[in-house]
Amino acid sequence: MRGAQKSRGLSLLLTSTLVLIVFHPVALAESAWDEDGWLQTSYGTDRLESGDEFGCYGMPGLSWYNDPGAVAQACQSYITERINASQWGVHPLSTYTPKSLTMAQHERIASQGFAVHGDENDLEGSAWLNSTDAPEDVWDWYNLGRRGGSLEKGMTSLDSIQEEVSAGGLVNLYWIGRVNDATVRHDREVLTYLNDAEDIWLTTWGEAWSYWSARRCYEFDHAAEVTEEGTVLRFESLITEACTSGELVGWNLPLTWRLTASSTDVSKVLISGDDALSIEGETNTMEGWRQQEDGVFLVSVKNGEPVELHFNDTELEYDVLGLTEFWNNHSAAVTIAGHETSDLFKWSKRFLEDENVRFTWLLTPRTTVEGAAWMPYAVLGVVFASTVGMMAVLGREGIGPLGPYFGAGPNTTKQADSQQKKRSLDAEE
Repeated sequence: MRGAQKSRGLSLLLTSTLVLIVFHPVALAESAWDEDGWLQTSYGTDRLESGDEFGCYGMPGLSWYNDPGAVAQACQSYITERINASQWGVHPLSTYTPKSLTMAQHERIASQGFAVHGDENDLEGSAWLNSTDAPEDVWDWYNLGRRGGSLEKGMTSLDSIQEEVSAGGLVNLYWIGRVNDATVRHDREVLTYLNDAEDIWLTTWGEAWSYWSARRCYEFDHAAEVTEEGTVLRFESLITEACTSGELVGWNLPLTWRLTASSTDVSKVLISGDDALSIEGETNTMEGWRQQEDGVFLVSVKNGEPVELHFNDTELEYDVLGLTEFWNNHSAAVTIAGHETSDLFKWSKRFLEDENVRFTWLLTPRTTVEGAAWMPYAVLGVVFASTVGMMAVLGREGIGPLGPYFGAGPNTTKQADSQQKKRSLDAEE
């Protein structure tokens, strides 16, 4: 009975050791970080309402290489439990991914809803590595290119940024606010140029993706009605199942439509019954309208929002030309990705005066030193206790280095009885 109890004790120790070894990485990942408290304050809300986006960078204790799906899932939960990803959508669409991941690993990340993977991944398919590298399929966005360099002072020049913008396409800048305890200086000249521009779409990764994906599945409805005052042209970009189903669903953000009409005499434009704002010279995504010099009307509206253009003419011919490549018919778009954003306030406070510039903040919790520091020692302690326990059990059997320090076990008792019996036989002889 006593031997059975010893065996059960040893089994319990060994089982504890195996459990800690197996589950130690999970426990470490769950307790090795501190959240960014700014995300759930009015400061985080202000950044959201100003047009910034929140995406994923990574999770301490989890590896993109070992289990990218787990990283993506944990990072998605970290964001959605604290803040919306954008003013246009709740779920995050954008994430950093390191180099050397396989297409299968990128697919696992995409299965968690992340459509944009950036920004230098070495995959064959790519998006916007240069001005002509327009994406053709969803997997091209698994390798979102970096164009224009870093926002860090001395790492790029205003001339090179202007050249990239003039070439067109999506210009994706890189930014990291701090390296260890050192603050990284940004290029004020570049920021001023971008903030004051009137011919650039200043946007984010998720907005760029959502606009591009909408161009693959859009539908619209239109009609003209003659009234006593003139003609009312009604237009609506429809909410369709093709745009709202599947794993990768974009946000419902304003899309810019091109319309032509035989008259330019417009008395008013309404969106969902309210007077539409002008988007003349605007660089940030919003609803509104403007008229180009060539007589083309641009209407920026979300899916499901009806538009009315009131013309003073009773005889009107018109046509819907379709969606523009970029919002407000700009020929170039600029994004700035804030990598390794573990403290939103420290990373973004210097840009509060740049009201038009938009950032994609790739979030990661702060690594904590104390978080799971006890776990390795606990594992070593259990391993040590298990080893000593095993040696003790063997020692009681008279085996191993601890045998001499224990009382006679079953084997030693049998040996003593055998020797005593032999001495008795010898005495009789």
